[in-house]
Amino acid sequence: MTEKRRDRDVEGRARNARPRDGLGRPLPYGESGVERQPEGVVRGPDETLREAQRLLDAGMPFHAHEVFEDAWKSGPAEEEALWRGMAQLAVGLTHAARGNLTGGARLLLRGAERISGYGAPYGIDVPGLTSWAGDLAARIEDAPVDAATEAPRLTRPPGGG
Repeated sequence: MTEKRRDRDVEGRARNARPRDGLGRPLPYGESGVERQPEGVVRGPDETLREAQRLLDAGMPFHAHEVFEDAWKSGPAEEEALWRGMAQLAVGLTHAARGNLTGGARLLLRGAERISGYGAPYGIDVPGLTSWAGDLAARIEDAPVDAATEAPRLTRPPGGG
């Protein structure tokens, strides 16, 4: 009987080493994929938003979600819901781009609900993001969306309203 070995990271935790595409889907071993986001990176809010925006603009919302996940796990407890909601918005876009339209719409709306109680911390355009999420959730019906084309602006432009 052949023992099936699990992929492990450097700390010995189970971690799938298969390459991933830009939407985080596993590819067959040996194929080239998109480099994964490192886990557990502690960034300040501005750096988190810059990195997540770069990934969203590149059509990689799954990877942006991982940046937000690091923020909620390493940031102050009172901001957990903010960063978790931002991660849900990114995952909602991921699912919509992968073709899971119902799940995508649910996550977009859940993320919007979660961040809606915040003003505009760190320049985050909370009203714009909640509006974007509601609009996208209502529009996705029959076909996957293009993640880069649908990527939201996370912050208001300097001097913007």
